[in-house]
Amino acid sequence: MESRYSVIDGDALSYNILQVRNRVGSIKIMAIVKANAYGHGIVECAQILASQGADYFGVALIQEAITLRNAGITLPILVLGGIIAEQIPLFLSYNIEFMASSIDKLLAINSAAKIYKKIAKVHLKIDTGLGRIGVRCTHADNFFMAALALPSIEIVGVASHFATSDHQDSSFMAEQCEKFRQATEFFTHHGLPMPLRHIANSGAIMQYSESYFDMVRPGIMLYGVYPQSWMSHLILLKPVMSLYARIVYFKVVQLGQSVSYGLTWKATYDTRVITLPIGYGDGYPRALSNAGYVLMNGNTYPIVGMICMDQMMVDIAQDTAYCGDEVVLIGSSGNLTITINKLVDCYGGSPYEFLVTLNDRIIRRYKQNNIKLLQLNQIIEKEL
Repeated sequence: MESRYSVIDGDALSYNILQVRNRVGSIKIMAIVKANAYGHGIVECAQILASQGADYFGVALIQEAITLRNAGITLPILVLGGIIAEQIPLFLSYNIEFMASSIDKLLAINSAAKIYKKIAKVHLKIDTGLGRIGVRCTHADNFFMAALALPSIEIVGVASHFATSDHQDSSFMAEQCEKFRQATEFFTHHGLPMPLRHIANSGAIMQYSESYFDMVRPGIMLYGVYPQSWMSHLILLKPVMSLYARIVYFKVVQLGQSVSYGLTWKATYDTRVITLPIGYGDGYPRALSNAGYVLMNGNTYPIVGMICMDQMMVDIAQDTAYCGDEVVLIGSSGNLTITINKLVDCYGGSPYEFLVTLNDRIIRRYKQNNIKLLQLNQIIEKEL
């Protein structure tokens, strides 16, 4: 019996991608499974998403793409991040698509592809305002012409990325979207087939349909988490991950006594405190010290004292608990629910960071009832 573990709900994941499908219609969906599917398990999640109609997968690193190929995933895979020349043969060997962010990258890819007698499938990255990687949109024409001139390059897509898709003010997102649209008109003006245009991430899918173009890239929303808590009214999602720990110690703390490092919390009355075997060494944020809370038996209890690397303490007042009892850190107990969005709001954190820092010290269990698409649609219609 594990002392702390997460449960990954495959039916919730299926529900969420169907919500995306219902939102974007026939537009292609690139499911983002980077960072171990945001901490949910890259292979298991990719298999579910593929079965529910994902058209593409997006990852950050070539190693992630190879993991998917070795697991039998045959759908197109795009590595979204920057590449180095030594990695190019791996892309070609495993049929992985490139994100080319400069003419120099294109030349390196073309040279390697020529040597290996292959055609490299490439997405051209243009920078419309994020300022991370990619050719500035004002220089996009030269970038596109350079790619067209290379015989071992196939232009599969053109991509950019939003900087403010989780903001309530959508003006900068609209500006980026228009720059992207104008840049990609190059292909129409030259009588060329339009590559797959994609810029929309989770935030844009939720609130800016003008950004959908030919393919969208849902990430965090697939896992039932909103980029910002205020976005929860835009689309109904189901949390995919629940997180649990079992009590390993129970004690009475008397008035004035402290708990944990730094003496940051003192009992204001005689109280009962439990210890849970989970901490920042598992990726649970230390910032939730004296700020977060857990659920047990349908009640809410505060985390007290500094969260340690491997343990945390919880004040249960005068309630009763026993070693081995299950405590909910993310999920539901009775009529109460803790979501990741609620937790990060306790300390001003990022839901993205919270998810990906939870690590493999936490055992993942998977559950799925294999609800069919028709049944999921019926569930969604009832909830609307």
